[in-house]
Amino acid sequence: MSKTSKKAAAANRKERIEAMRRAEQARERRNRILTITLSTVIVAGLVGWGAYAINSANKKEEQKTAAAKEPVSGEKTWDKKKLTQKHVQGTVDYPMNPPVGGDHNQAWMTCDGTVYTKPIANENAVHSLEHGAVWITYNDKAANADIKALVDKVSKTPYTLMSPANDQAGTIMLSAWGRQLSVDKASDPRVEQFLTKYVQGAQTPEPGAACTNGLTAA
Repeated sequence: MSKTSKKAAAANRKERIEAMRRAEQARERRNRILTITLSTVIVAGLVGWGAYAINSANKKEEQKTAAAKEPVSGEKTWDKKKLTQKHVQGTVDYPMNPPVGGDHNQAWMTCDGTVYTKPIANENAVHSLEHGAVWITYNDKAANADIKALVDKVSKTPYTLMSPANDQAGTIMLSAWGRQLSVDKASDPRVEQFLTKYVQGAQTPEPGAACTNGLTAA
């Protein structure tokens, strides 16, 4: 092969190598651009979702705050100052059924979203109310579907407890310290309002007191 041919072949190889290098560099640039673009889209999406989640949480909290300020239609109230808080032994003759406050046993019923399938002692349940719990009771007129719905709700809500009470007048009754509501259905929107307003609500004589490690059976 002549010197001219060798030079031409070398030049061709060099040109092909340069072309391959330029193509590789172009691919790398495209990949970098694609990576940056995807990262930007993902970050923007995360930021957008984060903002949406925060706004949703804030909106729910605002709704809860607003609900807590509104009176619950049909609820009965008792003067907090007249509901004594002494620890006593034995039974107490309460003026309302279920009771919403007054003297009570020194042991509270566990009320950490606790569902009892048998009646519980008033004196222990009242102590739970003193700690800021809401006590949901129902008689034999309550539909099975309503009982199940309430069980689901209570089991997900700390500072609540639930038990049957066949001697009560209302089908379903919700009691907090000094507050009580009677409804016919678990779907009544006032149930959620009552829970929102009175679970560890402003009526609580001992806010923050434990609802765990109490009695677990009647």
